[in-house]
Amino acid sequence: MPLNLKLSQRETAFHNEVVTRFELYNSLFQTLPFYQVKDTGILLPFFSSHCEKEANRQISPTAIIESFFKKYVPDIDHREQINRMFRFIQYIERQVVLFDAIEDSSFSKIGRAEDSGTLQSLLQQAAISDESHKEISQKLDDFSLRLVLTAHPTQFYPGTILGIMTDLIEALKTNDINSIDLLLQQLGKTPFFNKTSPTPIDEAISLAWFLENIFYHAVSGIQSKLDEEFDMSPDRSSALLELGFWPGGDRDGNPNVTTESTKAVASFLRQRVFRCYYRDFRLLKRRVTFRGVEKAVAKLENLIYQSANFKQDDRDLAPEILDLLESIRHTLIADHDSLFVPIVDDLIKKVRLFGCYFATLDIRQDSRVLRKVFSYCTSQAELDTEIVNGYEKLPEEEKIEQLSFKEGDFYCPDTADKLICDTLNTIRLVKEIQHANGQKACQRFIISNCQEASDILQLIDLFLWSGWKKENLSVDFVPLFETVNDLKGAALIMERLYTHPFYKEHLEKRGNLQTIMLGFSDSTKDGGYLMANWSIYKAKVELTAMARKYGIGLAFFDGRGGPPARGGGKTHRFYASMGEEIANEHIQLTIQGQTVSSQYGSVETARFNMEQLVNAGIVSALHPKRNDLLDQDHKDLISAMADESYRLFIELRQHPLFVEYLEKFSPLKLLSHINISSRPTKRNADSSLKLEDLRAISFVTSWSQLKQSIPGFYGVGTALLKMKEEGNWTAIGELYQSSGFFRTMVDNCVMSMTKSDFRITAYLEKDRKFGQFWKMLKDEFDLTKAMLLELTGATTLMGEYPVERRSIAIRERIVLPLVIIQHYALNCLNNCNDEELIKVYNKLVVRTVYGIVNAGRNLA
Repeated sequence: MPLNLKLSQRETAFHNEVVTRFELYNSLFQTLPFYQVKDTGILLPFFSSHCEKEANRQISPTAIIESFFKKYVPDIDHREQINRMFRFIQYIERQVVLFDAIEDSSFSKIGRAEDSGTLQSLLQQAAISDESHKEISQKLDDFSLRLVLTAHPTQFYPGTILGIMTDLIEALKTNDINSIDLLLQQLGKTPFFNKTSPTPIDEAISLAWFLENIFYHAVSGIQSKLDEEFDMSPDRSSALLELGFWPGGDRDGNPNVTTESTKAVASFLRQRVFRCYYRDFRLLKRRVTFRGVEKAVAKLENLIYQSANFKQDDRDLAPEILDLLESIRHTLIADHDSLFVPIVDDLIKKVRLFGCYFATLDIRQDSRVLRKVFSYCTSQAELDTEIVNGYEKLPEEEKIEQLSFKEGDFYCPDTADKLICDTLNTIRLVKEIQHANGQKACQRFIISNCQEASDILQLIDLFLWSGWKKENLSVDFVPLFETVNDLKGAALIMERLYTHPFYKEHLEKRGNLQTIMLGFSDSTKDGGYLMANWSIYKAKVELTAMARKYGIGLAFFDGRGGPPARGGGKTHRFYASMGEEIANEHIQLTIQGQTVSSQYGSVETARFNMEQLVNAGIVSALHPKRNDLLDQDHKDLISAMADESYRLFIELRQHPLFVEYLEKFSPLKLLSHINISSRPTKRNADSSLKLEDLRAISFVTSWSQLKQSIPGFYGVGTALLKMKEEGNWTAIGELYQSSGFFRTMVDNCVMSMTKSDFRITAYLEKDRKFGQFWKMLKDEFDLTKAMLLELTGATTLMGEYPVERRSIAIRERIVLPLVIIQHYALNCLNNCNDEELIKVYNKLVVRTVYGIVNAGRNLA
C-alpha cells in the first residue's frame, strides 16, 4: 500500500474515531454537575478559547486571566476567581483522562505508523522459508527483553483512576453510552491526588496494578504466540520476557526505602502473583473434574489459595506447583483424551514466567553510601577484613589489591548509622527473599554513580562479610554509569573487573553475562541532548568491544524516562538501529512515569509495545545494517555536533540566571509538594538548591511545565548550523537518511520541540532581568526548528507523523488553560506576602502539574 494512502487512512481513522468522539463525549462530560458548580462546564469552553486567542497575541498569563474574568464573570472577587480556576483544573484533569481513554479504545483501528515492527511482521518473515524460520528461532533463543517498572514520581494516575480508565476504554470500544455516562460521573467524583505523600509500599501497590491487570496477560500472551510459532527451549537460563521492579528496592537518594519496606514489597509481589494464579486455577478446577487428578488439584488449590490470602510459606513453591501441574497434564493426556490440556499449559507457562515473585525486585544504592558502609565495616574489631588503615586514600590499583574476599557473619548493631544498617540488613534480606520467593525474586544490586571497579568489588566484600558464601553468591552486580565523564571511563572500569580473578570466577558462575546500566536522564542534565545520546552510543560501542575481548556476554540496561530528554521517545527504533558494534541480544529498560500508563495502560497497547521491542532486537540481530555501522567520517561529524551542542549547553547551565529562571517561572520549588512519590525531588534534601543535587526527573519536568523542553533540543540547532557553515550539510543529510540511530535521535528531538510553546512566556522578552535570557532560549529554539525542518525536508515539525502530531496538538490545546493558570499563580507567588494566599497559590500551581504531565504522556 502506498505510504501516503496509508497515512491518509490513519488520519481519517484518527479524525473519526478520536477527534469526533472526543467532541461528542466531551459535550456530555461538560453537562455533569460537579461539586455544586453547575456552570463550570459551560464556562470552560469560553476560558479555553480565550486562552488560545490571547496566547496567540503573546499576552502575559496574568493579563489573560484578568481579562477573562473581567469579560465573562465581572462580579466575583479574587478568591472566587481562584475557586473557579480550581474548578477548571478539575474539569481539565478529567478531560485528559477522557481523551486518553478514547485514544486507547481506538488503538486497533488507528494502529501505528508504517515503521512499527510487531510480532506479526516477525512471523511473516519466518514464513518466507524454513531457513528464515530457523534463523529467527535461533535468534529468539539468544534474546531477552526485560522491562523494569520504576518508582519515579511521574505516574500521576492513582489506581482508582486507572480502574475507571480501563472500564471506560472497554465501554468506548462499543460506544456504550449508558456505561460511559456513569463512568464519567464516577470520574467526576473520584479524587485525582493523594493528600499525603505515598510510602514506598504505596508506590509498589500502585505499580503492581499494572503487573496484575496488564503484564500478567500481555507477557503470557506474547510468550504463547512465540511458543506456537517457534521451537522455544524451555531450558533457557533466562526467560525471553522478564519483568523488573524498583519500588521498595531502589533506595538511591530515598531515605524512605528501608529493609522493612523491601521485605514488605517482596511479600506483596508474591501474594499478588498467587492471586493471579488463583483466578486462573478456578477455571482449571471447573474444567478438570476427572478421576485421577483429584488429589493433585486439591493440593494445588491449597498451595495457591493459602499463598494468595493467608500467611505465606517461607520457601519457593514454584517447583512444587509445576510438578503438580505436570502430573495433572500427564493424566489428562494419558486417560482423558487431552481434554482441557491448554488450560493447564496456560497456568504452567505463567508459573514459569512469574514464579513466586511476579517481577525481580532490584536493589539500588549510590556508590558514595556503599563506600561509607565499607569504611564502617573495616573499622569494626569483630570483623577481620584485613583492610589496612587509610584504605580510602589509596590509589585504585592498591585498593583492589587489598580486597581479600574473606567470608564473615557480621550483624550490624542497631547503634550504627541508619543508612549503614539499612545497607547491611538489606544484603542479608536478599538471601531471605531468594529462599522464600526464588532466586530470581531479588538477584541484582545496582550501584549508582559507579566510578571505579572497586565500587563493585567492595560491595562483593560487604556481601561476603554479611553471611554470603563465595560459592553461593547468587547476585548480579550492575554498575550504573550516568554522567558524561563516567561514560568515558566505563570500558576501562569493566576491563579491570573482567581481568580480576575473583570477579572473573563470579561471572562464570553467573553464566558469563554482565549487565551494565546506562543513565540517559543524568547524562542529559549533565551534557545536553546530543552529547548524552552520543556519549551513551560511544560507551556502548566501547563496552561491547571490551566484553567481546574477554568473551563476556553483555546486557545493556537503559535507564530511560518518558521524554526524549530522558531517553524516551521512539525507543524501539533505537534498538532496531543498533549495528554489529553494539551488543543487542538483551534489551533491558526502565519504564516509568506516564510512559507506564500511556504505552502499557492496556493489554493491547502493552503487547504492541513489547512486541515492537522484541521485533527490534531480532531484526537488528538478523540484519545488522552495514550502513548503520557508522564509519569514521560519520562518527567524526556526530562527535563534532555533540561537542558544539555540549559547549552551548554548558554555557547555558553556567549562566547566572539559569537556576533562578527555573525557580521563578517553573514549579521546580513546589514539585516536592506533589504527593505522588516517597522520593525527594533532589538529593541532599535538606540543603539549598544546587543544580548537581537536582534530580534529572525534576529538571526535565520543570522545563516541560515551562513549555520550553530545553533538555530535549538545546544546542542541536547551533550544532547543525556549524556543520552547514563548515560545508558538511550534504554529509549530514546523507547521515539522516542512512543511519537509524541518527534519524531516531533527530526525530525524538523534533517530538520534544512539538511539545514546546514559547507563546506562553513571550511576555518575558520585555522583562528587564530575564528578557535577554529568555530570548537566548527562544533564538536557539527557532534556529533548531529551522535547521531540523531543512534537514528532514518537512514543512512542519513532525510532518512525517501527522496523526501523532495532531494528537499532541489536541492534548496541548486541552491543557493550555492549565499552563496559563500555572504561570498566573507563579507570578502571584512572586509578588505576594500574604501567607494564606501563598498557600492557595502553591496549591493552584501544584494542581496544574498533574494535568499537564498526564496530557503530555511522556513529558516527565
